[in-house]
Amino acid sequence: MSAISRSKPKHRAADKVAELERQLKDQQAQTASAFGQLIGAADTIAILEADLADVRAKRAKAEQVVVCLAADLDDLAAENIGLLDRNEALQKQLAPFLAAEANRNAVTVPPAERDTSRFEDQATAPIDVRDLRDRFAAGPVVSLQHSPQAADPAHIPAPAA
Repeated sequence: MSAISRSKPKHRAADKVAELERQLKDQQAQTASAFGQLIGAADTIAILEADLADVRAKRAKAEQVVVCLAADLDDLAAENIGLLDRNEALQKQLAPFLAAEANRNAVTVPPAERDTSRFEDQATAPIDVRDLRDRFAAGPVVSLQHSPQAADPAHIPAPAA
């Protein structure tokens, strides 16, 4: 037995080889994972490129449709202006005929007269509708409750002279 104890084990070559093999396996696993990601990214890029080509084709078609619609819109606007001018000219030609037709078919009504032959329709006495200031200018308004004029509801105070 040896009286000397060692705090650190000896560095053996076999230990170093085992550590290097473990590091190699870890790097191989990382490389395989990165390769899988690379393949997935390449597939995604291919799909995105196909989608981009599809979008570009649809955009070109949409631009062509917009150009055709703009040309149609310009043609219709020019036609609309021509039709508006023609309509205005026709209205000017038609105006005298419309006026003559309106005059020929005018509705005329004689002045209204009230039929007072029935008892219910007999005319009443004229109602005094003078302005309140004129009617009560004689003085302050007083209660007619206790006055002799209270019996006559048509009594209106005389205006001030």
